[in-house]
Amino acid sequence: MSEPSSSSSPELYPEQYELQGLPAARPFRFRRRAFLQLFGTGLVVLCVTRRAIAQTESGGVRGSATGQSRPANLDAWLQIATDGTITFFTGKTEVGQNIRTSLTQAVAEELPAPIDSIHAVMGDTELTPYDAGTFGSRSTPDMGLQLRRVAATAREALLDLAATLWSVDRGELTVADGKVLHVASQRAIGFGKLTQGRKLVRTISPETTVKLATEWSVAGTSVPKVNGRDYVSGRHRYASDIARPGMLFGRVLRAPAYGATLDSVETSRAEAMPGVRVVRDGDFVGVVAPSSHAAAQAVAALKATWKTHAQISEDQFFHELRGGGTPPENGLVRESDGGLTLKRTYTLAYIAHVPLEPRAAVAEWKDGKLTVWTGSQRPFGIRDSELTKAFGLGPERLRVIVPDTGSGYGGKHTGLAAVEAARLAQAVDQPVKIIWTREEEFTWAYFRPAGVIDIASRVRADGTLATWDFHNYNSGSAGIEPPYAIPDPQTKFHRADSPLPQGSYRSLAAAANHFARESHIDELAGELKIDPLEFRLRNIKNPRLLAVVDSAARAFGWGRAKIAGRGRGLAVGVDKGGHVATFAEVAVEAESGRVSVTRVVQAFDCGAVVNPDHLKLQLEGAVIQGLGGALFEAVHFENGRILNPHMASYRVPRFSDAPSVEIILVDRKDLPSAGAGETGIVTIAPALGNAICDATGLRLRSLPMAPDGLRRPG
Repeated sequence: MSEPSSSSSPELYPEQYELQGLPAARPFRFRRRAFLQLFGTGLVVLCVTRRAIAQTESGGVRGSATGQSRPANLDAWLQIATDGTITFFTGKTEVGQNIRTSLTQAVAEELPAPIDSIHAVMGDTELTPYDAGTFGSRSTPDMGLQLRRVAATAREALLDLAATLWSVDRGELTVADGKVLHVASQRAIGFGKLTQGRKLVRTISPETTVKLATEWSVAGTSVPKVNGRDYVSGRHRYASDIARPGMLFGRVLRAPAYGATLDSVETSRAEAMPGVRVVRDGDFVGVVAPSSHAAAQAVAALKATWKTHAQISEDQFFHELRGGGTPPENGLVRESDGGLTLKRTYTLAYIAHVPLEPRAAVAEWKDGKLTVWTGSQRPFGIRDSELTKAFGLGPERLRVIVPDTGSGYGGKHTGLAAVEAARLAQAVDQPVKIIWTREEEFTWAYFRPAGVIDIASRVRADGTLATWDFHNYNSGSAGIEPPYAIPDPQTKFHRADSPLPQGSYRSLAAAANHFARESHIDELAGELKIDPLEFRLRNIKNPRLLAVVDSAARAFGWGRAKIAGRGRGLAVGVDKGGHVATFAEVAVEAESGRVSVTRVVQAFDCGAVVNPDHLKLQLEGAVIQGLGGALFEAVHFENGRILNPHMASYRVPRFSDAPSVEIILVDRKDLPSAGAGETGIVTIAPALGNAICDATGLRLRSLPMAPDGLRRPG
């Protein structure tokens, strides 16, 4: 059954699937039924208002179950060694967004100091200040600003130290390139020699003055990726590369379907294998072995029987999302004054995150304390929620370290692999590594929520929007508010039971809501015989959105004659402080129906740009990733089973799918920097759908649009 949210309170569920609630603390018995309670049907969602998120990020409220909040003391964030090495600390994690480089730029800008003298310690619950997690495109606008204040506070402390050391007026001193300078006496002293390794004792204030973006010399430039050579040479180590002395390898017995419970298991064959130990706790059964290959053989040797029950399947799913009621009537009604009313339904399949690196964790128990190395976007969340509740330990006995992680896309908020590794390590009293197989990643991780979206709109004859009634079932509420000048638009998100585990995905529900909205807008324009670009311009009043639309349209050449056999489409949007316009061109093969995306132009405004080259890479990546969900990605399921849990059966974008992509940055140095890792993905699917309609006349209202090429109805 669905539960509507109030249209009068759009802030109620701003990040519907970003953070997930967890069951009450209990001894570890991680049964399949409990897994579904955590991550599947009847998902418990932690609802956070925008105000609460802002307070948490600023330390205004308690940030975790342990009552932690953001510390105000400078030495918790930044330290300077005697050799001049500057180390800053942040609970953010590096999952492929290159935030290490942009945060390093923030510190280098405000101190100022050379980039290569600055080292980041990230995502370590024992060393870094509390952080809610790396999500919601908050790293740049929140943590970037925090570290700028940290570095500015450190700069002022260094100036005070030098003024005292030299007995000079502080106003005569300047700071540059990791040194304090006294020009009048031609003296200079490096930060390390000045501090002599002592901690800088200062309090960081939200009122700390930082440089304007117009004054930036390090931030705002395309600084190369920090430690970039290590990445391309293979020297850099990820979560799955971690090794500990005496480490063993673990695997977990998986149920054949969601909701299945273990009836019996025969373990003798596995236990007879050299060095293999079988661990069982209720429905949880795992093996530990001297090598990953031996662990795989051992888990395959387990003979289990399971109790299953009938569950909803894919062909019933979209109907059930609305609670099984009668779907709304779709259609077009033309009015006597030339206006029209349009009612349409849009659907989106579940899709998988498909990270380059599957979930991985190494767990080690020592002296009653648990340390876990794992790839996650929420190290403190794993410590304070999942590990605390699984093992009944206080946070002081738990440490989570997040090495760089081979992509997250919102899919690594939870710590199931960490809990599993810790459970096995506890049983055998040795460190244990777990690396999920690709099939496990496809099956037992969570998915981007599927959804149904109903839109009813009315447009006047002059092409201006008069009414807007938008209902999203299950996908979420991110990006649900229209960027158009509509009087009293109605938007509602309805929670629904999900047969599959679901959670955050890059851009959350903004991609779903933009697909439905921008497809609908294009259809309205077509019915009124108004150019799609002109139709949008008649309804946009936001000057920042108008600027990106204009930039992208000019670069794309929207007014030029079309190439024969190709179609063009566009989509616009606002999400997480970013303003985006995407124009796309497609070619459709007549016989096979294959859709080729030939060209994409995207203009983007996220305020002041911190690193232009790296921002362009983020946006290019978002476009390519978005092609998959738009055209062919879908999770297929039946009776609790995932039917396509392998790369061979789950289609992701390939090199041959990649179009020419041109990114235009609208750099607003007069505005604060917003996050940019997610917004670029929200407009690619509707732009492609609109281009396909332009090329073929087919209006596609379901994602994916062309899993096996286009198929005309009937």
